[in-house]
Amino acid sequence: MADQAPAAAPNNLDKQPESVDPIASAGRTFPPKGQPLIAGLNRIGLWSLYMKEVRRFLKVQTQTVWAPAITTLLFLVIFTVAMGRGDRVILGVSFATFVAPGLVMMGMMQNAFANSSFSLLAGKLQGTIVDLLMPPLTNAELMIGIVAAAITRAVMVGGAVVLAMALWPGVDLMAAHPWAIVWFGLMGSTMLALMGLMTSLWAEKFDHAAAVTNFVVAPLSLLSGTFYVIENLSPLFQGLSRANPFFYMISGFRFGFIGESDIGNTNHAVIGAAIGVGVLNLVLGFLTYRLLKSGWKIKS
Repeated sequence: MADQAPAAAPNNLDKQPESVDPIASAGRTFPPKGQPLIAGLNRIGLWSLYMKEVRRFLKVQTQTVWAPAITTLLFLVIFTVAMGRGDRVILGVSFATFVAPGLVMMGMMQNAFANSSFSLLAGKLQGTIVDLLMPPLTNAELMIGIVAAAITRAVMVGGAVVLAMALWPGVDLMAAHPWAIVWFGLMGSTMLALMGLMTSLWAEKFDHAAAVTNFVVAPLSLLSGTFYVIENLSPLFQGLSRANPFFYMISGFRFGFIGESDIGNTNHAVIGAAIGVGVLNLVLGFLTYRLLKSGWKIKS
């Protein structure tokens, strides 16, 4: 019919192709909001944090590894010259052999503390703490990464000190009980690494961390039987020494080298101390984790 208008042609512009979600097409969907994407242990993130911390102290290894080793060796030289003359024998070995393991353990613990006490504190002061808090790492992974890097530095310092002391005349570092060397070395480094991490959470400036080092870590290290046997002390100071956890770390580590210590001269006598320091580290680790989870002084 003439009055009938022709039918309108279909407009293809009005029909847009439906968008296709590539994730949905692959049979995958995002989890609900608030649910983490990474389930279980974030191995890549944990390894990245660990390597970041290790590379940080290796970039200045002259200051963080070799300088502490030389300082510890100087302790050996000074005390050997001052007190080791006349073929002095302690616990059946020469004075140099007696004091060497204690100095190694002391150097390891002090450097583990120094490494872990720097990370979060430097981030808080420099405004880069977000680089540690924003990555998809749990509080446990953050703690493990920092503590593991501190233990690595302690082991490196200990190895450098042992190598230097092995070349010093009069020092005989034989492994009488390798299990004690490994256990007390790791437990001592872990304890100080956890203490350093808690210090970095509490401290608001570098002076605070230095105060803990000078007034807590150094005195407990030097007054823990590193240079003497506690049997020579009065009963009061013997009791104070046995209340010092550093005493068990250093004496147990020494037992691994010379087979004798203030704790006891048999494996059974030292096993109790080994269990005790392990429990202590579990308690410190739990406290550190709770502090990190609460965000105390880092998220508020």
